[in-house]
Amino acid sequence: MAAAFSSLVGQPRAILSASPTVSFSQIRKPANFPLQNSRFLLVNSSSVPRTCTMAMVGDDNVDPARDDHSINWPSYDHPKVVDVTPGLQERVFTATPYIPVYVMLPMGIINMECEIVDANNLVNQLKILKSANVDGVVVECWWGIVEAHAPERYNWNGYKRLFEIVRDFNLKLRVVMSFHEYGGNVGDDVHIPLPRWVTEIGDKNPDIFFTDKDLRRTHECLTWGVDKERVLGGRTALEVYCDLMRSFRVKFDEFFENGVISEIEIGLGPCGELRYPSHSAKLGWKYPGIGEFQCYDKYLFNSLKKAAEASGCSSCGKGPWTAGSYNSKPQNTEFFRDGGEYNSIYGRFFSNWYTQVLIDHGDQVLGLANLSFKGTPIAAKLPGIYWWRNTRSGAAELTAGFYSGDCSDGYSPIASMLKKHEAALNFTCLELRTVYQEIDFPEAIADPERLVWQVLNVAWEAYIPVAG
Repeated sequence: MAAAFSSLVGQPRAILSASPTVSFSQIRKPANFPLQNSRFLLVNSSSVPRTCTMAMVGDDNVDPARDDHSINWPSYDHPKVVDVTPGLQERVFTATPYIPVYVMLPMGIINMECEIVDANNLVNQLKILKSANVDGVVVECWWGIVEAHAPERYNWNGYKRLFEIVRDFNLKLRVVMSFHEYGGNVGDDVHIPLPRWVTEIGDKNPDIFFTDKDLRRTHECLTWGVDKERVLGGRTALEVYCDLMRSFRVKFDEFFENGVISEIEIGLGPCGELRYPSHSAKLGWKYPGIGEFQCYDKYLFNSLKKAAEASGCSSCGKGPWTAGSYNSKPQNTEFFRDGGEYNSIYGRFFSNWYTQVLIDHGDQVLGLANLSFKGTPIAAKLPGIYWWRNTRSGAAELTAGFYSGDCSDGYSPIASMLKKHEAALNFTCLELRTVYQEIDFPEAIADPERLVWQVLNVAWEAYIPVAG
């Protein structure tokens, strides 16, 4: 399998423009560390180098806590898009391997009936990308579209036609298996819910969804408490995910065999990221709130009580009721303040359990993905929870499932889990700069650059691929 992130992305074949500069993230790596194929062109009018996760950059007005995987497509007659000859593959630094460029296709390209919304526009967009000499596109396959109406009744028609069109342009595909909801907020143009039959089950059994201490549910994805519970028409959540991935592998066998599909990213939580939905705008969260723990559905809560009893501390089988609310600041809570309960015997027990549930979920789903897509590289996405980074408790990270306060390192166990499955790590905040956060949100005590370096270092130590 190809390995990790480059020390400096070389000059790929790219979309060039007359005014914006093309810049690439400069990240040093240990000697002899392998390079992962980077996915994305980094374009920005600012003089400060930036990167972008699954998108071309051209707009600085981005919600720092939200990753919509969006892309601003150029108009079809965009005068600044120029053709670059295939032979133009110079390197910025000698010995830097060629880095392919992949561009994320826009949301809503496939409708809820699994049909291409506008095939002519798609062809025009792909013509632009092909003339710019990109290597491929990234496509999200949505559980809520493919298995929308009934269990194990899969409709791949729109994706099949889409893949055929992409193949006809001699472009590669990187596919994201998306098991979460998209959109649904005020002002969103596209909304892709979970399958209808799943939400109908949830109407009768709301505990299949993540739940906060006030018993408010988020429908972004299923709680990991039902990974092994037969609550989905006789199937567990793991079986549902596995069945869909196997169906995809069989349906698109020719695209795997001829190399058109080059990688599969596995959705592991809200926004496809391996994290708890602790910062839900639908439940009132606003940046830079610490978020809330999501362990109060009956399945996870029973797991917590059993773990406490097994550890000999039955009194630890409770939720952290003093951890504040979505928009609290750490210092205003008994749990997260300096010297607070997070660092007590109970706090350390709960934090370790909460994080281990996250790791176990990723481990189990990626294991099934490797069985389904044997021989094809897989990847998983981690979020960039960088606010309250320079506090001892690391509150925002901990509610999301990353135990990184004080001397803890919440990312090394995750890196080890990814290494076990030979999965690449797709990290989402490589473009952010601490100085901007200090100017715009000084109260957040944020440090995205420190977070990036911590994640990169644990990835390098585990020798796993990193991309962003």
